[in-house]
Amino acid sequence: MRKAKDLVPREADRLGTVQGHRDGFGFVIPDDGGEDIFLSEREMSRVMHGDRVNVRVLGTDRRGRPEGQIVEVILHANKVVIGRLLNENGVLIVAPEDKRIGHDILIPPKGQGNAKLGQVVSVEIIDYPDSYRQAVGRVVEVLGEIDDPGMEIEIAVRKYGVPHEFSAAAMKEAAALPDTVQQADLEGRVDLRDVPLVTIDGADARDFDDAVYCEPVMYGQTKAWRLIVAIADVSHYVKPGQPLDDEGLLRATSVYFPRRVIPMLPEKISNGLCSLNPGVDRLCMVCDSVVDNNGIVLAYQFYPAVMHSAQRFTYDTVWEILSNSKGPEATRFAQFRPLLTNLYSLFKILLSAREKRGAIEFETTETQIISNELGKILRIEPRLRNDAHRLIEECMLTANVCAADFIDKNKHLSLYRVHGEPSEEKLVTLRQVLRTSGLSLGGGEKPKPRDYAKLMREIKERPDANMLQSVVLRSMQQAMYQPDNEGHFGLAYPAYSHFTSPIRRYPDLLTHRVIKSILQKKPYVPVLPPKVPLNLTLPRKGKGRENAVNAKKSQSDAKAGVKGAKTPKGANAALPIWGQLGVHCSSNERRADEASRDVEAWLKCYYMRDHLGQEYAGTVTGVANFGLFIQLENLFVEGMVHVTELGGDYFQYDEARQELRGERTGIRYRLGDRMHVLVSRVDLDARKIEFSLVKSVGAEPGGSSNRRQLLLATDTGRPNKKAASKKSRPDNKIPQKPSGINVNAAKSAGTLGANQSKSKATRKSAKTSKPGRSVGKPTGSKPPVRSTKARRK
Repeated sequence: MRKAKDLVPREADRLGTVQGHRDGFGFVIPDDGGEDIFLSEREMSRVMHGDRVNVRVLGTDRRGRPEGQIVEVILHANKVVIGRLLNENGVLIVAPEDKRIGHDILIPPKGQGNAKLGQVVSVEIIDYPDSYRQAVGRVVEVLGEIDDPGMEIEIAVRKYGVPHEFSAAAMKEAAALPDTVQQADLEGRVDLRDVPLVTIDGADARDFDDAVYCEPVMYGQTKAWRLIVAIADVSHYVKPGQPLDDEGLLRATSVYFPRRVIPMLPEKISNGLCSLNPGVDRLCMVCDSVVDNNGIVLAYQFYPAVMHSAQRFTYDTVWEILSNSKGPEATRFAQFRPLLTNLYSLFKILLSAREKRGAIEFETTETQIISNELGKILRIEPRLRNDAHRLIEECMLTANVCAADFIDKNKHLSLYRVHGEPSEEKLVTLRQVLRTSGLSLGGGEKPKPRDYAKLMREIKERPDANMLQSVVLRSMQQAMYQPDNEGHFGLAYPAYSHFTSPIRRYPDLLTHRVIKSILQKKPYVPVLPPKVPLNLTLPRKGKGRENAVNAKKSQSDAKAGVKGAKTPKGANAALPIWGQLGVHCSSNERRADEASRDVEAWLKCYYMRDHLGQEYAGTVTGVANFGLFIQLENLFVEGMVHVTELGGDYFQYDEARQELRGERTGIRYRLGDRMHVLVSRVDLDARKIEFSLVKSVGAEPGGSSNRRQLLLATDTGRPNKKAASKKSRPDNKIPQKPSGINVNAAKSAGTLGANQSKSKATRKSAKTSKPGRSVGKPTGSKPPVRSTKARRK
């Protein structure tokens, strides 16, 4: 067989990006959007996650996937890698925090710098790995100890490549901006300083980018409501082609972590000049609309204005005023009660229109992490939503719909927020699950949003509502930004855009620029700064992948100056640029979500280390062929019971019914079943929590699922008891290791990470202990904890 280094590039070879897997293998995501190409561990030894490569398809693997061989590495993606400095058999290495990078970085004797063993460091790679050499690097930054406050965030921003330091040029431009609105800024603006606009946000909010006002009006002979939504005019200060705009485009979104925010724009703008703080003049863009008593927008207009926020409210304060008209808060803010009552009346109308429109309503439980001064979790509790939250949401939805309609009617290119119809494959799976629960989804092959809305109403009152809702949610596609308006399926809107948060979302800033250009009767054509790298990462599937493929092609054609390439003419000449911006903003949004989830997972694992050996009640929130995902009741932490912990039986995975069923015993474990589990293992590095099965409530032999109620001590939120030591624990409490389970079947599916080398296993255990301490071999590697956070609208 020819050695890889002797391969000569051929015309049939394909360009793509390497995507590593924590179990050692990987894939090449082809630029042409074709099927992912499998890379064996041997091939992955030559490349790293994120590398741009030329790959040759040699055949198929045992699962029928195309299998490839690396021809050459075109671009190394990882210049700097973050990880922990360890001593392995007398040799210094850095073990990457990103488990998709399967290479330890060798540190030469003079490359350690001031770093100490066990510390988290950034390493600059000097030599990249190949089939015969290990990666070599040197320490360029010492971040500190793994337990230092905020270290999980420092790791995440570097692990996912989130820009977290503003350039000197951007900070200089921000510093040069005035601290207050200048008289010259008021030219051509509508003066709304006499209108008592108010902001309504969370208690911990620091930037206020939207304000609202509502009053009853007559529109001809029709009784209606005038709704003013004023949004901070960021586009007045952040100009195209300037350093601040480059920074905004590079980040594309603010990233929210527990107790910390990585803002899209410097705080001088986000928390100061463009924040609609009470009692000061602020520039804004206004959507001034008239809505009738059926929730239909009769008219709207956009204009630049200057405003003076009359009051900063929190959601809880507003709800207390609305729900208790004679309470202390209502008395304290008596002058604003008419305004808030008007807003609430309009909200009820808009909510009724939402239901008639058939918008899909998911009642998910959002959680918030309550931390101490050191940033470690004290507790996790549900984030309570009230009608004040929904009131503001409906106001923002109205403004966003008006913005999309305004741009669409004026036939100007922009970015729409698009949510596509569910795919045929996901529809089939969803209907199979619903059928087993005695439910059905109407609409035939092309169900409409109102069909989903009807289904959600049927689900709402069922005891297994949370389980069924999660199944429906997983059948939906992910929303994204693109210049082609294809509507928003979930919200049941024919056109939808993002207009209301230009402080923290770059697409909103672009929408403001487009609206201003339409008002000024001048076309707006964005220019891609050559110094800002675009994130054109291909999603796994769906329309987003197609968009990314087209964006990559248009970018490469533009760079190469391809002659004869088909490019839009006239008004659509900028379409490729808008396409690239849409993919970039969508990709950075996903990156921000991944970084946030990673930090939350780390914090939850750190929190659960103090709960090892304790028993809790939980609910099955996910089923896979390798085990069950369990969310602990009242703790709101998710972990996994591996299939090997379910007993001495061979368990078949039924995707349609979302269950594991024992072949011999007939015992079934399904979504929604209640379990009694013991916290058996916490892996900080892998961000996963593992449980052992103690009791099952709802899994019955013979295929019946009798969800009998069993009151556990953990229903109060307190642990049932500490686990006894292995020597003294009663036999019926010892987690049983099965004798007949077919573990190899799970391994062959790529779900078990049992193929770890001895050195990696030893290192993995050492990373969770103090440096220099003798540690035993870990219990093995199993699939990571899965997040069930709902997709954004």
